[in-house]
Amino acid sequence: MFSLQRTLIDLERAGHLVRLEDEIDAHLEAAEIQRRVYASGGPAVWFTRVKDCRFGMVSNLFGTIERARYLFRHTYENVRRAIELKIDAGAFFRNPGRYWSAPLTGWRMQPKYVRGGAIFGQQIKLSDLPQLKSWPRDGGPFITLPQVYSEDPNQAGWQHSNLGMYRVQLAGSQYSASEAGLHYQIHRGIGVHHTAALAKGEPLKVNVFVGGHPAMSLAAVMPLPEGMSELGFAGALAGQRIPLARRATPSGNNLPVYADADFCLRGVIRPGRTLSEGPFGDHLGYYSLAHDFPVLEVEEVWARSDAVWPFTVVGRPPQEDTTFGQLIHELTGPVIPTVIAGVKQVHAVDAAGVHPLLLAIGNERYMPFHSQSQPQELLTQASAILGQGQMSLAKYLLIANAGDDPQLDADNEAAFLQHVLARVDWRRDLHFQTCTTIDTLDYSGDGLNRGSKVVIAAVGPPRRTLAREVPAGLSLPPGFSEPKLALPGVLVINGPKIEPQPSFETRTTSQPANYQADIEAFTASLASRLPPLASLPLLVIVDDSQFSAATLKNFLWVTFTRSNPAADIYGVEATTQQKHWGCSGPLVIDARIKPHHAPALVEDPVVTAKVDALAARGGPLAKWL
Repeated sequence: MFSLQRTLIDLERAGHLVRLEDEIDAHLEAAEIQRRVYASGGPAVWFTRVKDCRFGMVSNLFGTIERARYLFRHTYENVRRAIELKIDAGAFFRNPGRYWSAPLTGWRMQPKYVRGGAIFGQQIKLSDLPQLKSWPRDGGPFITLPQVYSEDPNQAGWQHSNLGMYRVQLAGSQYSASEAGLHYQIHRGIGVHHTAALAKGEPLKVNVFVGGHPAMSLAAVMPLPEGMSELGFAGALAGQRIPLARRATPSGNNLPVYADADFCLRGVIRPGRTLSEGPFGDHLGYYSLAHDFPVLEVEEVWARSDAVWPFTVVGRPPQEDTTFGQLIHELTGPVIPTVIAGVKQVHAVDAAGVHPLLLAIGNERYMPFHSQSQPQELLTQASAILGQGQMSLAKYLLIANAGDDPQLDADNEAAFLQHVLARVDWRRDLHFQTCTTIDTLDYSGDGLNRGSKVVIAAVGPPRRTLAREVPAGLSLPPGFSEPKLALPGVLVINGPKIEPQPSFETRTTSQPANYQADIEAFTASLASRLPPLASLPLLVIVDDSQFSAATLKNFLWVTFTRSNPAADIYGVEATTQQKHWGCSGPLVIDARIKPHHAPALVEDPVVTAKVDALAARGGPLAKWL
């Protein structure tokens, strides 16, 4: 039997965790402490006294990649080798010594059914759970590390199950004392199950687990290879078969319960039942606004006798969930070339909110006996990338040819962007998808899940030298000012401010106005200034050029979270030929904040002062706060 408490004690002994004995409020205070400790590279924090709650809480379990690897130190390499065999089963016979652990790992990937478990230690109410609220305008308390379990209504059993991390709102809105909001985004496994249940006209059974082995949390966010179960992956990483207990609720929810979980919510989603869920401060660094989402009618809430509530806080990257991305990259990176022929590497840029920006390296192999004068196979590979799972949510995909620079690494974001900008031909190398789907949390488009995409493909030798300083004597049209170099070849420029919507509560996600006039006048005025701009292929119009150019992370966040390609990309001397849009001069991206955008996250000053005071008093977290 596994106990999260025992893991916390192990982390404490190894110097990876500290206990905070002061009483801490789950309303905003715990989240601010977590953000500060994470930003300082600090330890996991065990909140032993939570105001108005009998359960302790723990955060920052995945706060550093070193701690995450420590959690899985006994199994991590074995899991990597299991994934290698999933890619190439014949590798076992070529090198059996490397894969000696494969049979045992395979055995651990089979969940086991048990009669009961620690999870059934006590039955409680939703209101007994820690009421974690992370940002001032969140719509209520949320579960931020849930493991949401469902099964295919047409094929029962864990083999056809889904374990996903979809946020759960515990109170607020119009929820009753036994209801919770279940927010899942497009292209998530639970959506397939929900669709099947709706087709049958029956409720979807759902269990929500919190806690247990950290492997379950990682499994819930892992984009696994086709045919690999999240429960199986969790068992391999935990080093033990995942124990599942059978127990039906009064309504007939007979889904298995993770026996080692710290908490479990059990219930159903009834057909046609939705309520407003949100707002919620999310991982792009803005609030995702209130929208109608399914309602989980909670029939039972269970907790083990020694339960601890694990949580995380999301916001503008990097945050703790950045480590999830690093682990996913380490474990599944080798899978990419086997799934998409010719693709060497794909990197989701965390600083840009993950989904808004992908960088990829492919291989031009169509005609190796010809010099590559324009992208060919790269475009096929780009289409394949945008057809793969959550990568399909990307807004900007930049893809380069490995043959042009064998040392090119998509993880080195600054070098990759300069490689592309030195080679791109804006007349030819922009490829748009309009009126399509984007990430649910991205409000740069013209509605929920609605926006556009652009592929930028570049091959061949450099066609320009990138400017490393602002050109002397550069003149800008009225309303545009303070040009700053963000990267070689990239200039950020203050543009005219756009009036915001009157209030958070009346904000709409639709795009009510046309903002083209400012930028079109800007691009027209630059047509006569092309020689000084020859080494500046990318111009980005922003609200604060000093902030945007201060760091690479700032530049990536502002540019790619505040623009919708089809609406916000312009060009100097733009033309359209055979429906293909391009430009002879610099590309211009309008990354100003617009009225239909979601508001950025800001901390509560009263809570900030309270945490400042906690740090001033000393104690175990003083150096991290």
